[in-house]
Amino acid sequence: MSSNPATSSPASSTTAAPSQDRPLRLAYLSYRSKPTVGGQGIYTRHLTKALVDLGHSVEVFSGQPYPVLDDRIGLTTLPSLDIFNDQYPGRFPAYWEIKSKADILELATFSTGQFPEPLAFSYRALQTMKTRAPDFDLVHDNQCLGYGILGIDKLIPTLVTLHHPITVDRRLEMEAAPNWRKRMSIGRWYGFVKMQGRVAQRMPRILVVSDNSIQDIHNDMGVDLDRMRLVHVGVDPDLFKPIPEVTRTPGRLITTASADVELKGLKFLLEAMAKLRTERDITLTVIGRSKPGGTTATLIDKLGLTPHITFVTGVPDERIVELYAESEIAVVPSLYEGFSLPAVEAMGSATPLVASDGGALPEVTGVDGETVLRCKAGDSEDLARVLTLALDDPELRARMGAAGRERVSKLYTWRQTAINTVTQYREVIALHEEKRAAGAHDARIGSDR
Repeated sequence: MSSNPATSSPASSTTAAPSQDRPLRLAYLSYRSKPTVGGQGIYTRHLTKALVDLGHSVEVFSGQPYPVLDDRIGLTTLPSLDIFNDQYPGRFPAYWEIKSKADILELATFSTGQFPEPLAFSYRALQTMKTRAPDFDLVHDNQCLGYGILGIDKLIPTLVTLHHPITVDRRLEMEAAPNWRKRMSIGRWYGFVKMQGRVAQRMPRILVVSDNSIQDIHNDMGVDLDRMRLVHVGVDPDLFKPIPEVTRTPGRLITTASADVELKGLKFLLEAMAKLRTERDITLTVIGRSKPGGTTATLIDKLGLTPHITFVTGVPDERIVELYAESEIAVVPSLYEGFSLPAVEAMGSATPLVASDGGALPEVTGVDGETVLRCKAGDSEDLARVLTLALDDPELRARMGAAGRERVSKLYTWRQTAINTVTQYREVIALHEEKRAAGAHDARIGSDR
């Protein structure tokens, strides 16, 4: 599979862009956007900044947790019932908190055991856009894909980013479930996935971040290939860069696990680490939060790794760059990735990368042995073998770190992501205008009969 943003595969080819080059007025939707909740929050922060850098105006509409944005970007909050906040995740709202039809919908959906935020947020956004439509040229939805997005598309040209099919998350969690009751619970929780597939099938344009995800979205969600376009996400090479004055700590590994889910493959890294610690002194920094009593915390305790693992969360990007500079090896052990921002951030920092072959990782990270050392997804023994190879060869680490930095600087920058995204914005606006003109033409013909 090609990792070139200009790949000529059917799903990533482009039609002629509209001739106008005026700055665009953009509404950006994201039902949860804080950078520490995962890649979607990082995408929101950096893409919107890069769009403003290009001269466009952006207003972000978000539910909790709210995003961290550039000072030039406006934020309009569309508060959810905040059922899944950090302090009391899964709480049941009090009756006085229910103030709108969207609140009723969110509570009713949650009461059936489903994740309610995408559906409820889409209707809050629809109600808002009914009065704000004249203010914008286009709406960009960041993987909400609730039914309300279809209504917005009737008002304003609308484009959607679909990072990867959540069908994969559902499948992996169901496969790891210990019994049928748990599988039924997971199935209900992921009920929104069917909605997302239906909405995606009807949207005029879907941005996807890798060729691998394009094929998976087509296969799992039934979205036509000709509706999808490849636009890679990026990294800020002026931020994620080597820090020569910082000394790497021998034996220190670093990984990112934004959520305690099967998809991220953290348990395989922990098992590999436990094996390696019988032979050498290694430690692990995890960019993410450890959930007390959760699957990961339980496994860490069982393997006797608690003193050797540090969880870091809520720190600025600058500190994350320092953490990469302090580590000998970055590890992405995911069972599946639609792209993997942690991989390109590590590579941008010139930190040697060990990554699995899950999902789009081979496409994104490049050639095994040159820019990355590859292991089999879900195989802790193979991961331990590859980590040993990297830990024992400082020259290999230095060579891979430099090559990874060069690859990211050429292919994956937020500026290029924004440029390619704007091309798609203009195409969607042109499609919307053509559809409206065709409708007006048909109406005139009908009135003449």
